[in-house]
Order: sequence, then structure tokens, then C-alpha cells
Amino acid sequence: MLLLLSIAVAAAGCAANPAPSPTAALSCTAGDTLLVRETLYFGRSRPGGGTVSDAEWKSFLAEVVTPRFPSGLTVQEASGQWKSASGAAEQERSEIITLYHPDTEASRQSIHEIALEYKRRFQQEAVLRERSPTCARFE
Repeated sequence: MLLLLSIAVAAAGCAANPAPSPTAALSCTAGDTLLVRETLYFGRSRPGGGTVSDAEWKSFLAEVVTPRFPSGLTVQEASGQWKSASGAAEQERSEIITLYHPDTEASRQSIHEIALEYKRRFQQEAVLRERSPTCARFE
């Protein structure tokens, strides 16, 4: 019985706690705005061969990304490499989108929807999402 109680107490300490906001520990100087910098990495190779065409990428950007973040974003072309689920090292043409947004549920949901739609539309295994707090301002 004591063993079960000990396990229960230990398990309670491991219970999922909501992750703290990435902006919780950051304070900005006067004139700066506390935002989240979100960077998304999109591979352009298709699993069955071929690539996401320039026209398809531009359409995805216009139909899916821009409506969710109409204030602006940055897109960079890149060459990426990652280890796929099969264990193979994959090299591919990639796109990187950088967004700055308030740390809100609506923004987090929009990012999630963008990644889901890219994976669905182009049969991708994953979209890498990098998130960090930042202080920003236009000079």
C-alpha cells in the first residue's frame, strides 16, 4: 500500500502542466513590443517524387498563410536537410517563413492550421516550427 501511495505521489508530480508562455520571462524596454517570433520550415520535395512547384507554393502562401497573418511576414528560400521517418537523410529545396505575432491562442491556432494544411496539401511528414519570445519595434 505504501508503494502504491509513493507511486501515486510521484506520478502526480509528473502530471502535464500547461507550458508557460514563451513571453512570460521576457520584459522589453520602452518603445519595444513583446512578441513571439515564429519560424516555419517547409520542405518542397514530395514523398512520391517531384516537388512543390513555384506556382503551388505561391498559391499556398496567398490562400493559407497571408490571410492568417495579413500584417506581414518574411519568406526565404533555403536548401534543407533532415532525417525522414525512414531514417534517410533527405536534402531538399525549402522555404522559411518568419512571423512576428502576439502570444495569443488565435495566433498559435493559425500557425497550427498553416502547418496542417501544408502537410495535407503536399503530403508532407512534417513542418518544423521554431518559437521564441522577442522584443521588436519598427525604427
